[in-house]
Amino acid sequence: MSSEGYVLLEDGTRLEGELCGALNAATGEVVFNTSMTGYQEAVTDPSYAGQIITFTYPLVGNYGVSAAAMESDRVHARAVIMRDAHNGEDVATAEGGWLDWLADCGVPAISGVDTRALVRHIRDRGAMRGGVFEAELPQEEAMRRVIAEPPMDGADLARTVTPKEPLRFEGSGPHVVGIDTGIKLSIVRQLRERNCRLTLLPCSASADQVLGEDPDLVFLANGPGDPAALEHVVETTRELVGKTPVFGICLGHQLLCRAVGLETFKLPFGHRGANHPVKDLASGRIDITSQNHGFAVLAPGGERTIDGDEPVRWETDFGAAELSHLNLYDRTVEGLVLKDVPAATVQYHPEAGPGPHDARYLFDRFLELAHA
Repeated sequence: MSSEGYVLLEDGTRLEGELCGALNAATGEVVFNTSMTGYQEAVTDPSYAGQIITFTYPLVGNYGVSAAAMESDRVHARAVIMRDAHNGEDVATAEGGWLDWLADCGVPAISGVDTRALVRHIRDRGAMRGGVFEAELPQEEAMRRVIAEPPMDGADLARTVTPKEPLRFEGSGPHVVGIDTGIKLSIVRQLRERNCRLTLLPCSASADQVLGEDPDLVFLANGPGDPAALEHVVETTRELVGKTPVFGICLGHQLLCRAVGLETFKLPFGHRGANHPVKDLASGRIDITSQNHGFAVLAPGGERTIDGDEPVRWETDFGAAELSHLNLYDRTVEGLVLKDVPAATVQYHPEAGPGPHDARYLFDRFLELAHA
């Protein structure tokens, strides 16, 4: 079942399409993802909470959906915008159709949209609030709903995706205690494949609660929202640095950086996709990485980008920090290592899910911190 609908952005830009999935309206921050596959993984990634995903690849839904492709227990994206949506399930791994599944999950979607024009607009003007609406809804009412949507700046969305109680997974290796701000199941799988004993705590956990679990290593997870709004997690992390090894991925990278005194800023349209080249400055290796973030860490002089490929340093509240990874698209910070205490970060997703597996070796590198 489908009906006419439209996408409306807060600056008044309107694009027509055909509603599919759940036939209801939704608002959120409109962003774009450049991956060619992995649509189910994307919408179930908790980092997309509060956002509407525009897929740049035109054909979406051609291989169906399956339980194995879930990155959490539910869909977190508010809605999906596509050029050419399909509901096929005639491949061996499919357990259902994409559009049927979105409808069952109550997630609105729209197809037939000129996604190229939409993405170019977002790239030029920046990610902004918007919505997906049925054609019968007057544009004035739709705009009222869009403007009522809180902006992503200052949004603490981690509280909406964190578990209510600790989650525990047995293992014979190092005990990794995670502060769960929206962890992906792919990260859980990577840690469990390395025999880690894993404990995931709500993001409201205090430093005493974390240390009370007797961790060999503390992990700061990915997740949605503005890191500057998560001061409670930043303060907890600040109390942990120097007392136990810490590593962070994506939002966790930003939180650890803020905990040691560095600053973050909002990217114009973010990094979301599976084709981002990142240089590992220690080895000179260039990995093609999976990314999903809208904020980044400022360079040592307060700049937003870094010109050279040298491992520049920050002076932090816990000693020196050294740039370890650099984005080769826009030359933003993609990772750092603290030199005086055992701690390290990466901005991108080494577990992928979806995306290339170039950077999965970083989990082994992070686990070496447990023996530091």
